[in-house]
Amino acid sequence: MSVGILMMTHHPCGEDLLRVATAILGGRPPGVEAMEVVNDVPCEIVTAEAAERLERLDTGEGVLILTDLYGSTPANVAVSLLAIHERSRVIAGLNLPMLLRALTYAALDLDAVAEKALQGGRDGVLLCSRRDDRT
Repeated sequence: MSVGILMMTHHPCGEDLLRVATAILGGRPPGVEAMEVVNDVPCEIVTAEAAERLERLDTGEGVLILTDLYGSTPANVAVSLLAIHERSRVIAGLNLPMLLRALTYAALDLDAVAEKALQGGRDGVLLCSRRDDRT
C-alpha cells in the first residue's frame, strides 16, 4: 500500500501538473487524483466532492493533500478536511518538484511523504543566473 495523493487546485492547474509529472515518471502512479476547483462552485459542493475523493484514495496509509495557493478556496477546503479525516496532511504551495517527490516517495508513511514533498518544493525553487555570471 501507499499514501494517496489528492491535488486540490484551481482549474486547470492540477491536471496539467499531473500530466507533466506522468510524462517525467513514465506513467501515472496509482492513488493520485487531481481535483480542479472552479471559482463559482459553492464551497459545500467542493467539500463534499473532496471528502469523497479523500475516502476513495485512503487505502489505509492516509492521504497527502497538495494545494496550489494558501488561503484560496482549494486550500481552505483542504484544511477543513483535516477535522474529518485524521489520516491526512495538507501542503499549500504546490509545484512540480513537490509533486514529483510526493509521487516518488508515496510508499513511505504519511508524515515521511509530507516531509519529502515539502523538501522537494523548497529545494525546487532556485534563483537562476546566466552561466557566465557564476564564479
